[in-house]
Amino acid sequence: MWKEKNNKLVRDFKFKDFKEAFGFMTRVALIAEKMDHHPTWSNVYNQVTIELSTHDAGDIVTDKDRELAKAIDQLI
Repeated sequence: MWKEKNNKLVRDFKFKDFKEAFGFMTRVALIAEKMDHHPTWSNVYNQVTIELSTHDAGDIVTDKDRELAKAIDQLI
């Protein structure tokens, strides 16, 4: 579930292993590139944390972030 904190949409994802986590990140990267809206994220083994905010709007959550979050959710 996405949570809004510190002017960002944040969600943690946990996968079976690194390969599955990395595959997820690759799919997210393709969507983000197509939308020209890129996440801040981190990966440690099977865990991925994604933070979304719109830099052009002053690093706040906008409809672009909500749209990307929805597209990411559809990958799960």
